[in-house]
Amino acid sequence: MLAITSLLSAPHVLRINAIIKRLEEKFGIDDVQATLDPHLTYQLAGVKKLSSLKKVLADVAATTEPFPAYTTGLGVFPGAQPVIYVPVLRSDALNALHQRILKATAPLCLRTDKFSGPDCWLPHISLALHDTTPDLLGPVLSYLNQETYNLRIIIDNLALLRQDGELFVQEEVFHMKSHKSVPAAR
Repeated sequence: MLAITSLLSAPHVLRINAIIKRLEEKFGIDDVQATLDPHLTYQLAGVKKLSSLKKVLADVAATTEPFPAYTTGLGVFPGAQPVIYVPVLRSDALNALHQRILKATAPLCLRTDKFSGPDCWLPHISLALHDTTPDLLGPVLSYLNQETYNLRIIIDNLALLRQDGELFVQEEVFHMKSHKSVPAAR
């Protein structure tokens, strides 16, 4: 499976990674670090042909103006291993980009995750996942509640992340408008 995402800019990467590091130090939760680059995900997909997917994403990025998106608060996806995240507020621009990605990639996908559909999609930036427990949820949220999470982020790229062993790494980044695609360092 590949993740179609937008990576956060450097100042926001530093802030989110600092929060994640503090959660590791205080609570021992670090599985979210399997993805080294904080991001928001539009779609998880298995694809027929990676080169075709890259071309489609490059085209979408090349015809999209960068735009702001906003975060606020904290959220939880409940379960045996709750996911703790910062919600990204859906806007007309963010919804339009999501729809363009879904439409452009649909013919190329072998399968997608059920949460990528327009009615279920909840854009977010993960802070903790996979190694959390319901017992940790209260203390972690109480700790995180000491800060606010009101960010203005600029959506200016599409990025493909691929699984490489235990990690998810950058496959390629497609910058929006007038920027060129940047293959990931290997």
